[in-house]
Amino acid sequence: MVTGTLAALRTSCGEVAEATAGDTVDGVPARWVAWPGSTQEVSAVLSAAAGLGLRVVARGTGSRLAWGAAPTGVELIVDTSRMGTVLAHVAGDLVVTVQAGLRMVDLQDALAPHRQRLALDGAGTVGGTIATATAGPLRYQYGSVRDLLIGITVVLADGTVARSGGTVVKNVAGYDLGKLYTGSLGTLGVITEAVFRLHPLPEASRWVTVPAADAARAAAAIAAVRASQHDPVALEVDRAALGDPVVSVGVALEGRSAGIGDRAEAVAELLGGLAGTPATVSELPPGWWGQPPHPPQGPAAMVTCEPTGLVELLATAPGALRGSAGAGVLTAGLPDGERLGTELAQLRGIAARHGGTAVLRCAPPSCKAGLDVWGPVPALALMRRLKDQFDPEHRLAPGRFVGGI
Repeated sequence: MVTGTLAALRTSCGEVAEATAGDTVDGVPARWVAWPGSTQEVSAVLSAAAGLGLRVVARGTGSRLAWGAAPTGVELIVDTSRMGTVLAHVAGDLVVTVQAGLRMVDLQDALAPHRQRLALDGAGTVGGTIATATAGPLRYQYGSVRDLLIGITVVLADGTVARSGGTVVKNVAGYDLGKLYTGSLGTLGVITEAVFRLHPLPEASRWVTVPAADAARAAAAIAAVRASQHDPVALEVDRAALGDPVVSVGVALEGRSAGIGDRAEAVAELLGGLAGTPATVSELPPGWWGQPPHPPQGPAAMVTCEPTGLVELLATAPGALRGSAGAGVLTAGLPDGERLGTELAQLRGIAARHGGTAVLRCAPPSCKAGLDVWGPVPALALMRRLKDQFDPEHRLAPGRFVGGI
């Protein structure tokens, strides 16, 4: 059976092999790995996998395979590392089309000579960034993945190729695939190509940081910058641990070289007056900027809340907190062990009081077992119907998404 399955998969894609000890998804071992090089090869691989009844998980760099819940099983990993090409870049229209396996850092390097960028911070691949809905500090000004993704190509569980947005007129079943696939953790299909809206690189950048003496002063400083005319591109906070009296506030500014110095000094004066300590202006971001406040495998939770909840979150939430206070999206680095469930519940209580949520983004398998990763999901019934329509046999990343989807 093993030899027959491997032979059948190799008819669809020449780069197929038996999995090694390192080919796991959140602790669940795979049996085979395929390395397709194009949308057509992904289609052939998934068609073959459908005929064999294989459960499939897509993989880029593998750095976020511990996000969400562990899959109920996986026979085949579809690795996109051979799909790392910029397919088209129309600089005049600020649009780029890329394969899903392209690393984000390589995409930014390709765009930089044209004085352009994709305004999404972070590492990993394009496909992984979409599948996990990852965005960094720049989300305050430029939005999230959903806002910058204007076209997508995916392969469904049976091998069908579906396209939406960009220069393509026809959507699949009337759905906006870009929005459906953003944050879906590979449970609806394998992303193979993406079209993004770009932005010009700024002439100059400045970072203004200040250590606020407490959560109330930090929140007041952030609110004042939000209400000002200084037009920041990012508003970040960093609190090392619950009970730490200092909350660092960071503001990023971008613009023309001629005026950015004066803008930065004005923001520094505003922040310093509200925080009670002098602010610092730098041409480089602080060391914590855009970095997760937790080890690669967690535990960590993604917390959202309305601006009114920022004081309570910074003052009482467990763990380390860091992220976009301006956009109301922060990451909490939590301790592993017996307290994880209790502290996750505390985060959810705080977030719920202020119109937000708390999702256990990642954790070692031993810590995650038995925990409710996602919390309450009001639209779960709709999500189940979408899963049934796009993946009727539930073979794509089974169990990784909300409600065991």
